[in-house]
Amino acid sequence: MQEPKSVYRREELSEKAITLLKKLIEIPSFSKDEYNTSVEIENFFKDNHIPTNRFKNNIWAVNQYFDDNKPSILLNTHHDTVKPNKAYTLDPFLAIEKEGKIFGLGSNDAGASLVSLAQVFLHFYAQENLDYNLIIALTAEEEISGVDGIEALFPQLPNVELAIVGEPTQMNLAIAEKGLLVIDGVMKGTPSHAAHPNVDNSIVKCLADLQNILNFKLPKVSDYLGEVKITLSGIHSGVQHNVVPETCLFTLDVRVTDAYSNREAFDIIQAQMKSKLTARSFRLNSSKIEIDHPFVQAGLSLGRTTYGSPTSSDQAIIPCTSVKMGPGDSTRSHTADEYIYIDEIKEGIDIYIKILEKVL
Repeated sequence: MQEPKSVYRREELSEKAITLLKKLIEIPSFSKDEYNTSVEIENFFKDNHIPTNRFKNNIWAVNQYFDDNKPSILLNTHHDTVKPNKAYTLDPFLAIEKEGKIFGLGSNDAGASLVSLAQVFLHFYAQENLDYNLIIALTAEEEISGVDGIEALFPQLPNVELAIVGEPTQMNLAIAEKGLLVIDGVMKGTPSHAAHPNVDNSIVKCLADLQNILNFKLPKVSDYLGEVKITLSGIHSGVQHNVVPETCLFTLDVRVTDAYSNREAFDIIQAQMKSKLTARSFRLNSSKIEIDHPFVQAGLSLGRTTYGSPTSSDQAIIPCTSVKMGPGDSTRSHTADEYIYIDEIKEGIDIYIKILEKVL
């Protein structure tokens, strides 16, 4: 294998990023079906003379002068996408460049972050005497919080001290992120004929229980993420108009702040409710990086801002200090005719490099 270049012009990196993004957009990559995009990512690094490793549909690599005695900074984002919604007016699998934008499914979430981080890794790959190793991991199943993405890969990665998670944040720093707790509940009552009195109607009892919890506020408020948010996202009961059902089923979507672990939030919510609750998982916890962390301070010195993110990402399952940052706008994610501005990719590459130059 040839030696990689040691110096790349920013224009060259931008061109490589745009070319790669267009290729990835035109390869369907739904969660659990990311093999073809993983091959395209492998080919990108191969073409740039960088050896890669594969674990399932996750592709990762380390810098040329990797040193086991040094801590590592991880560059991570995902190459899976959601399925396109029915409101698309453009072909979601056709990369269309117009009006300074690139349209296509996954262009904003998180294709722009992926191709930008890939160029950043290229930029630093052959540099010697860095204070940190640099690892890039472009992973699968983020959109479904799957178990075969970064969660499965992370134990194989060497000595990661900080993870930079690429998601659309307008290149500002999401220094805290809400966790996700999905709770299924059941309220039981006494089944009966609808024509007869019933003071133990499961639906009526459930509605009262839900009204109580939706008005309840967990006492701790996060500086960056505010209050824990509880949303009723589903309810089901009864199949016949003349039968009072025995059970009423419901689902709560709980966005947990760094003030609580998911388990703590669940226990508090259960204590407030008469329904029987079951958590689908406790694994997607909130995350936080301190404001005085060198990476955050480097970003602030370049005029970037910090905020708390209400949306979840692979940060929830990365077991080390992490920060979410990437080109694009989160409000465009999962929308019809998704797009990214070309200038956002150029800016993303530049800002990533400038921050890491202060840290590495």
